[in-house]
Amino acid sequence: MVSMKVKPKQVVKKLLLVLPERARDILIARYGLGKNSERQTLEAIGRRYGITRERVRQIENYALGNLRKSEQFKKEASAFKELEGIIHSLGGVVAEKDLLNHLAKDKSLQNHTMFMLVLGDSFFKEKEDDMFFHRWHVDPELSKKVHESLRKLYKNLKNDDIIPEADMIAAFLEHLKDVSEDYKNEEVLKRWLSMTKVIGKNPLGEWGLAASPNIRAKGMRDYAFLVLRRHGSPIHFRDVAKSITELFGKKAHVATTHNELIKDSRFVLVGRGLYALSEWGYVSGVVRDVIRKVLEKHGPLTKDEVIDKVLKERYVKENTIIVNLQNQKYFKKDKEGKYVPVVA
Repeated sequence: MVSMKVKPKQVVKKLLLVLPERARDILIARYGLGKNSERQTLEAIGRRYGITRERVRQIENYALGNLRKSEQFKKEASAFKELEGIIHSLGGVVAEKDLLNHLAKDKSLQNHTMFMLVLGDSFFKEKEDDMFFHRWHVDPELSKKVHESLRKLYKNLKNDDIIPEADMIAAFLEHLKDVSEDYKNEEVLKRWLSMTKVIGKNPLGEWGLAASPNIRAKGMRDYAFLVLRRHGSPIHFRDVAKSITELFGKKAHVATTHNELIKDSRFVLVGRGLYALSEWGYVSGVVRDVIRKVLEKHGPLTKDEVIDKVLKERYVKENTIIVNLQNQKYFKKDKEGKYVPVVA
């Protein structure tokens, strides 16, 4: 959290004393600057004063305009300059929520800081849209470059991408060549990435499209996928359940986890309770099915060749493979003594 030398509450209190009582009270209510930190709507304030919401808006704008023209506003210039410097230190353009959380944890103090942002001449707000959250900047040209770079980064992402943070930052930097080197540090880059609704980070610190189940995991299947991918090799469903609890803080029952893995085509059972990811190339089905697919892919094979290739697909005993090979209903030997599947 960034500590301000100037106290926003003291600055705002002095500024508000410049205004007539009703205008002051309306600003206090609109921005949550009083004992109650809840910000009131135009309608709620209008009902209290017996005026229309549009009239409340006019009074608000009038009050803000008068404050900017006041001598007191000029006296508080150093406070606004300090706030501008803080925004520069955070990257020059920053999500509103992120900015406020860096400046204060207290809701009332955040409201007073927000009021300073609204009032100051150096601060520009970009409203929330389909791609970005509310954000503030102090350099229009920098803001434009950052937004364009984030859009380009988004367009290059695929739904199933799971990108390590270092790689994501490197990819982002490729689109930021015209931006000052002063901003090209990891914390600023991650702060810029967090402005977007469409790019996100999963609990394991990997990046991708925010809407992807690989990033915004919603159920046991999605958590299991991330666990297996992180592990990098087949793992027993009991260990999958345990890892889900440890990594994500989600209570995963063993039986439930097993049932979810069975139902999802992203997973392949490769041994007794052992699951792998389909994307790793493992063949689905029982051992007999695996043998058939191996023979269909590679053609006639010797017993040892079949065993070798099947063991790369299944964690089973060699004898299990041999027993299945000897089932003449499904497999036979050709003239060279190699195994081929029986054509139905």
